[in-house]
Amino acid sequence: MDTNTASASDIRKRKIADVVNAGLKRRYAAERRFRFYGIAAIALSLIMLVVLFVTILGNGLTAFVQTRVTMDVVVSAERIDPQGTRKREDLITGDYQGAVRDAVLALFPDVTSRKDRKDLMELFSTGAGYELQKQVMANPDLIGKTIRIEVPVASEFDMLAKGYISRTVPEAERKISDKQIAWYDALKSKGMISTGFNTTLFSAGDSRQPELAGLWGAVVGSFYTLVVTLALSFPIGVAAAIYLEEFAPKNKWTDIIEVNINNLAAVPSIVFGLLGLAVFLQFFGLPRSAPVVGGLVLMLMNLPIIIIASRAALKSVPPSIREAALGLGASKLQMIFHHVLPLAMPGMLTGTIIGMAHALGETAPLLMIGMVAFVVDIPHTPLDPSTVLPVQIYLWADSPERAFVERTSAAIIVLLGFLILMNAAAVLLRKKFERRW
Repeated sequence: MDTNTASASDIRKRKIADVVNAGLKRRYAAERRFRFYGIAAIALSLIMLVVLFVTILGNGLTAFVQTRVTMDVVVSAERIDPQGTRKREDLITGDYQGAVRDAVLALFPDVTSRKDRKDLMELFSTGAGYELQKQVMANPDLIGKTIRIEVPVASEFDMLAKGYISRTVPEAERKISDKQIAWYDALKSKGMISTGFNTTLFSAGDSRQPELAGLWGAVVGSFYTLVVTLALSFPIGVAAAIYLEEFAPKNKWTDIIEVNINNLAAVPSIVFGLLGLAVFLQFFGLPRSAPVVGGLVLMLMNLPIIIIASRAALKSVPPSIREAALGLGASKLQMIFHHVLPLAMPGMLTGTIIGMAHALGETAPLLMIGMVAFVVDIPHTPLDPSTVLPVQIYLWADSPERAFVERTSAAIIVLLGFLILMNAAAVLLRKKFERRW
């Protein structure tokens, strides 16, 4: 009887062990599947990130190189300064493009028909005349002399040099003719064609001609916009966070304020653009397309982010710091500004930089206040008409020319570079000043 009882007990134990082992196997299998799903998700994200960067870099790196032609131009007084005054106002109106045309036609004396001459001039950018004008305006003594200038070729021939336009495609299916390609090859055989870093991309404003279009106007506009945003949002956001966290009584009104701040952080950015359009432009009459208005709109959008980050940084300071300062006789204001705020400042700066990086990439609210305008000049003050990098990318992406495709990708590379630098600065600040309690 005892033997039967012991045998039954062993059987039950074995069954229980089998059930437990089966359960463990299922749990281990589930853990392995979960781990596999996580690794697969990370791998897929990395693959998509690599595809994104490869696509952008593949399309945009060539924009940092520009094809140029070097030629000798006779700066004749008849073309540039027919009155012989050499005054600035007279030199501005000189026929510089005509002087360039004379130099080009001198290179191809066999081109005589009007149509062929027009097709020949299409090899060269219209900026050739502006380059000649810039040199003559800087040194009027060049009048009457032969000078050497280096100007960009037209965008279609820049695309030809970079391989985006195939010579094997039938003539009817491309914008440039076989005769124009032969002229280009003749210039190249004479050693007049060269490639180099595209300085225009970082020194000029926008242009309808791709080879003359640059990012500098958008970069300066973004700088002024972010300066206005930072100058207003950081002190206001930190002050609001200090009041709500350290001074405000805990009642239903402060609860409502906190809920609304959290809700504002999730409001679509275009709503802030509509608010800026109604308040800053229509009510206050501020200048349209100006960085100061863009900064004010982005300030409204950025404030909730800074307030939330600043409050979190203040909460991270241990209560013992406050109690020790008050116990030594410091006032509440001294306790906050002399002890709590310095310890919370790294977290505040990190949140602010991340918020500014987010603001730098915004397009929708700036479109609503008119910063989508075509602006050629470089802004000199926050009140001058301007655009910003995201809007410049939007404008170039909408252009049909193939050369604007690579410039769009180049602008994205520059924007991503700024964003990476700003986020890296936030990480470095956090690691350098963070204190663990």
